[in-house]
Amino acid sequence: MNSEIQAIKDSIRDIPNFPKEGIVFKDITPMLGDAELFQSCISLLAARVKISGAKKVAGLDARGFIFGAAVADRLNIGFVPIRKAGKLPAETRSVSYDLEYGSNTLEMHVDAVEKGEKVAIVDDLLATGGTAVAAVELLKDSDLVGAFFAIELGFLKGRAALGELPVDALITYD
Repeated sequence: MNSEIQAIKDSIRDIPNFPKEGIVFKDITPMLGDAELFQSCISLLAARVKISGAKKVAGLDARGFIFGAAVADRLNIGFVPIRKAGKLPAETRSVSYDLEYGSNTLEMHVDAVEKGEKVAIVDDLLATGGTAVAAVELLKDSDLVGAFFAIELGFLKGRAALGELPVDALITYD
């Protein structure tokens, strides 16, 4: 692991029993609050997304907006917000999915991505893969080039849920 990624990993703190008993939440807010670490994280993600050839980044509500919008800005490409139900103003399509501690629905504007357009998913964390799988379904008309994460909880097997889609994470906890 290179020193930039190690410094990012060192800034992530564990919050036990959040959002419910038995979950150990990986808190990225210390990294976000450190300008140098945050810039490093975005630069590392952007370099990987650039290689994919994406023309847009789809960021997943809510922390995926932080990373996805910053990566899109860094690469001078478009950003597609994939939001929780009822938050987008124009015509949407939606997908419901299960989380490791509940269920949810994601929506995307129907005109956010052109058919065959190269899109990369960017989010803060890959856990069971439920949110990312829902995003893949929403983006099924695009040319989905990969899913990129700051953190992967490898022991939850989210990567497997994404099948053949290329998955990249800066930090993996096994």
